[in-house]
Amino acid sequence: MNMQRSRSGTVPSMETIGDQLRDNTVIVVFGASGDLAKKKTYPALFGLYRNGYLPRDVHIVGYARTKMDDKEYQKRTTAYIKNPNDDPEIAAKIEEFKKISTYVSGGYEDSPSFQNLAKHLQSIEKNYPSRETNRLFYLALPPSVFVPVATHTKECCYSSMGINRIIVEKPFGKDLDSCRELLSSLKQSWKEEETYRIDHYLGKEMVKNLLVLRFANVAMGAAWDKNSISNVQISFKEPFGTQGRGGYFDEFGIIRDVLQNHLLQVLSILTMERPVSFSSEDIRDEKVKVLRAIPPITKEDVLLGQYVAGNNEPGYLDDDTVPKDSVCPTFAATVLRINNERWEGVPFILKAGKALNEAKVEIRMQFKDVTQGIFKDISRNELVIRIQPSEAVYLKLNSKTPGYSFRAIPTEMDLTYKRRFTDTKIPEAYEALILDALKGDHSNFVRDDELDVAWKIFTPILHWIDGRAGPRPRPSPYPYGSRGPKELDSFIEKQGYKRPEADYSWPTTNLSNL
Repeated sequence: MNMQRSRSGTVPSMETIGDQLRDNTVIVVFGASGDLAKKKTYPALFGLYRNGYLPRDVHIVGYARTKMDDKEYQKRTTAYIKNPNDDPEIAAKIEEFKKISTYVSGGYEDSPSFQNLAKHLQSIEKNYPSRETNRLFYLALPPSVFVPVATHTKECCYSSMGINRIIVEKPFGKDLDSCRELLSSLKQSWKEEETYRIDHYLGKEMVKNLLVLRFANVAMGAAWDKNSISNVQISFKEPFGTQGRGGYFDEFGIIRDVLQNHLLQVLSILTMERPVSFSSEDIRDEKVKVLRAIPPITKEDVLLGQYVAGNNEPGYLDDDTVPKDSVCPTFAATVLRINNERWEGVPFILKAGKALNEAKVEIRMQFKDVTQGIFKDISRNELVIRIQPSEAVYLKLNSKTPGYSFRAIPTEMDLTYKRRFTDTKIPEAYEALILDALKGDHSNFVRDDELDVAWKIFTPILHWIDGRAGPRPRPSPYPYGSRGPKELDSFIEKQGYKRPEADYSWPTTNLSNL
């Protein structure tokens, strides 16, 4: 690894050791006609193409069961590419992007379909200047066809003259046993170093920034433990319901959909020890180590909710695709504890829900009370990391009220990205992760042993919710557009969280109201 720094503050490359795909590369998108590919994968590929990050002479091949001609395919793959001001430069790039992409239709479970795909790939690659040909396979597919697609791809479409990589989307199973079965089946065809298990939260700017915030700032690191921190909340809020996709959601629920993967990944980076280096294996070693210190969640540390009609919006059970007697939770709050020297005794509250009052994903670390005596009822410090929307980091502090009076009020040191970095475009998470896969950097992808220990934490309560250990628990109702179940405040306060006073508001404070 080249450790030479080209400019002050540069972080040495995480993992570029000669296996970056720069030339002679075909990217195959399985599930090319689906929502995920249309809304996320292709816009991400276009973003990389427009900014010059895809390999030279790259070709993108879409593959799905749907029969369609090139015109329909190109219409679908560019439908979600944004050009709000009809910028002619972007429009020209979109037309270029269409020309480097072709489509093949076929099944997911029969060899002849994949042999046909292989012939199409060979017809593209014969125009490359060298015999070395690299292939990146992206599975934008439901998990039911992961294994047959991975198996047939290895048998029929694996390049013998270059580098092969496969990107797999979540969910990785439904519990510990199904995850292990899926991992075992995939490993029969693909090596661990060829496999990239994508959790798009690891590509989000503020999640990646956690490594720098924590380990490049002595001021941060000094207070990052049980001696200073009272409790931590990691929150995910969506202001909409299932919107006709209740059939899929009802099979998995909010814990599998958000907590067990996205929020647990954030937790692992937030709490892991300093890695030996920024290489992918050193980072993932530390993530696994901290996850192993978390015991399985008990049902006493879980609050479940399901949204009902409110604010002129329908309830979960009003969705025609949802079983009418469903007790699937659309909201969940869980308490995790880390039994190691740094974090023993600090509750970590993971909470996520649909049909809530706002769209927000954030980390809120609340510090312990200041020593009492000269102050009375003073606010606690909080470090808040806003992951989305409007990326920000702000530290809530107490400061003297401006003017003649001598009293302390809560305020904040505010780093809001849109204000501080006005000329910077933050890439979409999928753009960052596809680029990492092209570079051969595993650091922002999920390793097999990491998945295993993550499922160990959540499987017992998932089996309880699924009714494997007696009657299924009935979630508490909460109105569409509310903050969640009415029991939420007491659930969080029981873990030591102190709600700030009503007169505090971020990012501005009107002194006339105090």
